[in-house]
Amino acid sequence: MYWRLGPCYHERPREQNKIAFKQLVEHGPAPGLLAFAGKVPVGWCQLTPRAALPWLNHARLLQPVDDAPVWSISCFYVHRKYRKQAVMEALIAAALKAARRAGATTVEAYPIDITQPKSSSNLFTGVASTFARAGFKTVARRAPARPIMRYELRNP
Repeated sequence: MYWRLGPCYHERPREQNKIAFKQLVEHGPAPGLLAFAGKVPVGWCQLTPRAALPWLNHARLLQPVDDAPVWSISCFYVHRKYRKQAVMEALIAAALKAARRAGATTVEAYPIDITQPKSSSNLFTGVASTFARAGFKTVARRAPARPIMRYELRNP
């Protein structure tokens, strides 16, 4: 819910955020994708049209690059037992397929470039090198460690 609400997310009771997210899930469209190891959920990524994440327009480093109607991969969670096992890579690949099926032409991400000095260790937005390996290109960089990256889906 942080990407939908911005900093006020932290000011609301946790239960209120959980209820709001549950309503998103129940009433659609789905706010993201789940990754499973067998029947066990091990990861999640938020995938949605950027327009559903209005707070991004107010985040200094993440303001729109242009007027393109992009979809956003804005947040990940991977259970600690499954980190460094390509769960994020699998979620990115699945997100690209889901976005294409939904008619998106461009997918955008806001990862951390861990090769840059003073980069954050808070990697919930993903790692730039992982997106680069998936074919994403940097289209803006308003801070050294915070690229905005895109993947064009126009060609099937």
